[in-house]
Amino acid sequence: MTAPCPFCDVTVPWAELERHANSHFELEDEQQKQKQLATDRGLAQQIALAPSSPHSHSNNLVMDDMSCEPSCDDAVRGCGESHIDEKIACLIGLQIRSPFYQVETGLMALLKNCLELEAGNSISILSGYVDHFHSIESEDVGWGCGWRNIQMLSSHLLMRRQEAREVLFGGSGFVPDIASLQRWLEIAWERGFDALGSEHFNRKIYGSRNWIGATECAALFRSFGLRARIVDFGPKELESLCLSVPGSSLGAQVSKINDRGKRKVVQVYGPMDKYILGRHYDAPLAGSRGDENSRYSSMQLGNNLEGRSGDNVLNKCARKNKGSEVLVHWVWNYFSNESLSKSGHHRVAVSEKPPLYFQHDGHSRTVVGVQVKHQQNGTQQFSLFILDPAHRTAALKTSLKENDGWQKLIKRGVHTLKKPQYQLCYIDPGIASEGEMELLKRIDSIFLEF
Repeated sequence: MTAPCPFCDVTVPWAELERHANSHFELEDEQQKQKQLATDRGLAQQIALAPSSPHSHSNNLVMDDMSCEPSCDDAVRGCGESHIDEKIACLIGLQIRSPFYQVETGLMALLKNCLELEAGNSISILSGYVDHFHSIESEDVGWGCGWRNIQMLSSHLLMRRQEAREVLFGGSGFVPDIASLQRWLEIAWERGFDALGSEHFNRKIYGSRNWIGATECAALFRSFGLRARIVDFGPKELESLCLSVPGSSLGAQVSKINDRGKRKVVQVYGPMDKYILGRHYDAPLAGSRGDENSRYSSMQLGNNLEGRSGDNVLNKCARKNKGSEVLVHWVWNYFSNESLSKSGHHRVAVSEKPPLYFQHDGHSRTVVGVQVKHQQNGTQQFSLFILDPAHRTAALKTSLKENDGWQKLIKRGVHTLKKPQYQLCYIDPGIASEGEMELLKRIDSIFLEF
């Protein structure tokens, strides 16, 4: 007695039908095993050939020059854009999502609740959404603050700007870890963004613990077509030593005449080194005045929160700006420049503006909002709301949930801004056109005098 096989229609004896049918699955399983083995072998080769990263997780997947295969980089070397496109394609598939302490309701929602309960006559403006990324002791404590602030800005852009979500990190929809961000920055440099500034790092940043600043932040975001801008704040006499643009006006090396009359070459690696160099070596560094168009470059103080431009809450002190008040008033105008969503008490407004990358010598943080409090004597007290990568997210959440002690962690008054220079990086709306992308490759800044 015979019967046809249900898979291949071959007629076989009835007693052999079950064994014959099962042989099809065995063959399919064997083929699948071979394919999986080949895939595993390829991944193992990538891991073995990848340069070691001092801060990568043991289970993080890293690459050798972002190659999908060990020979990928050699195969496309010298092929121009196709070489870069190959790297981007590989990085999109192999980048790692950064872990972070997720607050269920969001830190900004908790901060908004606390501000609504604050006593006194005040108005606060907050960025709508920001995840906090803190430095991890075993990975990046002491050097990773710049990368953590980039992650905070990215969390807002991915959540609140659809056009940014489509282009950032290959449309992955998540915030990559530091190692992946370093790879993206290297690709930005290779594509010509901040070409001179990249010389400070010898165009290599992956696996290093080099500090980065707002210039690198701007170059990274610009490489995705985002309109990242830089503003420098400082006294006129320090304009030539401003933190921004380590490469647009300054080469990778600066010569200094030493006591013996010989030239000493000082290597400059980034904005921090440039700042230190300017103070300790008194080198003649050329500053950047900048000519980029921005709505916030020479903005007049106004109170868009109340919808008036004449008798606003800031006009009384508009002519009395001194020192860091210039910076705080700029931040106020930045967050209040567009229509805002007010709370029921009209004391807290939510802005759709992204947070600000906030840089000074030695550290960087993220500005997520601003407050003006009207004192009984008629004066106004300004404060910034700042998320610091050095603070643990769990500690921030606890202090905000309990409404106890959060001011010491997040709120910073004008009197605390004691550095001689500050720098902000912000991101204008929209995606740059192809022609504009070429202009964005040259990083420049706008200088505002303290």
